[in-house]
Amino acid sequence: MKNMMLLLSFITLSAPAFADERLDNDIARIQHDWAKANYQTPKDAQESAFKNLTEQAHQVTVNNPNAPEALIWEGITYSGYAKAKGGIGALKLAEKARDLLLAAEKINPHALQGSAYTSLGSLYYKVPSWPIGFGDKKKAKTYLEKALQANPTGIDPNYFYADFLNEQGEYSKAVEYYKKSLAAAPRAGREDADAGRRKEAEDALHVVEAKI
Repeated sequence: MKNMMLLLSFITLSAPAFADERLDNDIARIQHDWAKANYQTPKDAQESAFKNLTEQAHQVTVNNPNAPEALIWEGITYSGYAKAKGGIGALKLAEKARDLLLAAEKINPHALQGSAYTSLGSLYYKVPSWPIGFGDKKKAKTYLEKALQANPTGIDPNYFYADFLNEQGEYSKAVEYYKKSLAAAPRAGREDADAGRRKEAEDALHVVEAKI
């Protein structure tokens, strides 16, 4: 009986750890597949790649109900799908991404160093405003600033804030944040994404500096 109780105790204590490890592995796989679809896949094949990725990410969410990390990455895959698809048909995909990210924010806005804030901010300034879409520059600015508060030295929040400032014509300030993005410390296990993002930041920085 004592041995049985010890076994049951071990199972009870270990199950959450195993579940967390499985989620971490699933998220890592989605992250690498996202980087491949976003940076290494030809433009004409990206829509299909992201469509497949949304299906994989959704299964991770189903397997991990109420896990903000799963919701965030499903939202990010839908954002990529929307970008790859383009046109009016992309709006429903962007709305799906927004809803997933808002759900993650409600559960834990600081999950993955505030990644929901970063992704929501980018959606709100990239999507057209009413009456076509839900784009909102004020909301974008608010979310991107929250992202920087959550992760002030991160490559993504600094890149997207710079991109937003560039779009608003604030070129000198955009240069500052592109440089902060390029100065971000490497992320363990995210080397593929970092390489792609740094290339985007470098290219954008050259263009913006020429405008000043």
